[in-house]
Amino acid sequence: MSRREGSLEDPQADSSVSLLPHLEAKIRQTHSLAHLLTKYAEQLLQEYVQHQGDPFGLPGFAPPRLPVAGLGAPAPSHAGLPLPERLRLDAAALAALPPLLDAVRRRQAELNPRAPRLLRHLEDAARQARALGAALETVLAALGAAVRGPRPEPPAAAAAAAGVFPAKVLGLRVCGLYREWVSRTEGDLSQLVPGGPA
Repeated sequence: MSRREGSLEDPQADSSVSLLPHLEAKIRQTHSLAHLLTKYAEQLLQEYVQHQGDPFGLPGFAPPRLPVAGLGAPAPSHAGLPLPERLRLDAAALAALPPLLDAVRRRQAELNPRAPRLLRHLEDAARQARALGAALETVLAALGAAVRGPRPEPPAAAAAAAGVFPAKVLGLRVCGLYREWVSRTEGDLSQLVPGGPA
């Protein structure tokens, strides 16, 4: 029996070998996207602060860390979790971010209608979070660690705070969470990149 005939009898043997380069490529691609979005998230945060006026951007200004319904910062214990669990948490956070960023964009359209670049960047950030989340879910599925069960949809009004100052602070918090989760995702994916940290 030739090697080729053996392949036909056991198609799984060849498919697992051919999937490995595809999975490595998808991991690299997703990591590269996370790396790029980490830079964009930092720029978005700086641009957001720039358009809020005083006291935002002043040295020593420490806004209250308002809770954001449906999303929190990565826990200090995040790094100690197994990698598949960290990636699942990253994917859940990335799924929660787009409606929050959209709500911030809508509120900023009222508060800063003459800041089209900021509004466009907030819209882009929501789209990019969706794309990174989808790519991460594809990687998780390929690793056999897919996100479990349906995810509850975060409340769309989560970023709508009463009053101008609280709305600006909450928008700052959402932009900061976007930066934190994209950066965390990049770090977690770097452990899967061949030749990356173990």
